[in-house]
Amino acid sequence: MKVRVRYAPSPTGYQHIGGVRTALFNYLFAKANNGDFILRIEDTDQTRYFDGALDDIYQTFKWLGIEYDEGPDKNGPFGPYIQSERIALYKEYAEKLVETGHAYYCYCDSGRLERIKKIQEANKLPPGYDRHCRTLSAEEIEEKKQSGIQPVIRFKAPLDGKTSFEDTILGRIEVDNNTLQDFVLLKSDGFPTYHLANIIDDHFMEITHVLRAQEWIPSTPNHVLLYKAFGWDHPQFCHMPMVMGEDGKKLSKRHGATQVIEFRKAYLPEALLNFIALLGWSYNDKDEFFSLQELAKIFDIKRINSSPAIFDYKKLNYFNGSYIRKSSQEKIIGLILPYYIEAGLISKNPTKEELDYLHTIMPLVQERLELLTDAPLYSDFFFGDYPPYKTWEMIVPKNTEKSKIIEVLSMAKEMLEALGEKDDKELEAEIYSITEKLGVKAGAVFMPLRIAITGVNKSPELFPVMHILGKERSLKRIENAINKLKSEL
Repeated sequence: MKVRVRYAPSPTGYQHIGGVRTALFNYLFAKANNGDFILRIEDTDQTRYFDGALDDIYQTFKWLGIEYDEGPDKNGPFGPYIQSERIALYKEYAEKLVETGHAYYCYCDSGRLERIKKIQEANKLPPGYDRHCRTLSAEEIEEKKQSGIQPVIRFKAPLDGKTSFEDTILGRIEVDNNTLQDFVLLKSDGFPTYHLANIIDDHFMEITHVLRAQEWIPSTPNHVLLYKAFGWDHPQFCHMPMVMGEDGKKLSKRHGATQVIEFRKAYLPEALLNFIALLGWSYNDKDEFFSLQELAKIFDIKRINSSPAIFDYKKLNYFNGSYIRKSSQEKIIGLILPYYIEAGLISKNPTKEELDYLHTIMPLVQERLELLTDAPLYSDFFFGDYPPYKTWEMIVPKNTEKSKIIEVLSMAKEMLEALGEKDDKELEAEIYSITEKLGVKAGAVFMPLRIAITGVNKSPELFPVMHILGKERSLKRIENAINKLKSEL
């Protein structure tokens, strides 16, 4: 049987990184097995519908470069692929379960359900519906109908025995049926619950494997029972490890960015995909860089771990920096230009001179960059006459007099009059000689000089920076630092 998998998000918020991991693993599994990857929109919970969420789903796939074979905006033999357009199908099959004795109409209103809940809490009883309507007589049901109460349809869970299923990652999972609830299949507004719609769609869309997070394990016995009630075979289940923060708790905003729309600002899609692919899966112990095309060839579902995956933002930044350095200059400039404009370093409608200058500094920026949004922060000293001196207090090392640093900078300034005329290595050696002349360490020479010219204690190599700034601007910055130090004596 041809492998068919699906990613079925609900448009109730922006796409979460955990959902993208689910989508990616489904996609890779399908492609590695010459199968089909389907996008299905599960929008039956109309109360939580989020305006803009559907577009975010489409934009996320487009940005990541993941192409689905069937979906709402693609022709396919099993559409429609939006659940709100399949309501009649769910109603039909929910009523079939009533007819076959696997489900029943429940007329309990919210008031009664709330009273039952309070009684259970007060008496420390197990929570859940008390199955009141499960045993209504024909007369009682007719009476409820006549009163105009709009019922829900509940599944009639077995009261004894066990339900089990085989999970690709976790092995055999078994539960006692007496722990299961008579869960709702069809709500009083005619919309299905997740359980009913999910099962019907997976069956009619011929889904062969269900890859989803382990948080869905408690629901799976219900799904197995539904398949059995319909007389259908269920897909192979594969419950993937949860994505956790470094504190071992479920990944959330307290750990940092979690929505794809946030990552899109600072990260390259290929870096994010590569990183996510290694959340709970590995190819071997040495290789870690893979393109989407490579992953689609080597992905093996059996190499998914059973333990939780830790979302390490530092590791993600490492991947992103690596991919930034591998990318073309033109690509990176196109991505970071808006941040230079936002920072006021480049005009809203950049001139040719401004763009040429950005190309000039890009090799030095690109080699240090990890987040696209940090580009102005790492290079704002290239703009204007003087840098903002973010680490000015560090220009004078500990146990060193300001007067000594003034001497250092004055001597360095005099030597740098030959910038562009003498070889850089020769000039660097001359500046290093200041250590012997003034009896100071190298750090008391090069760090003050770096801060005087760039305003920061960490920057690209100093001589390439000075060549871009030009001799005049470099010397003016050293003079400015000297004057500032003198004013504080």
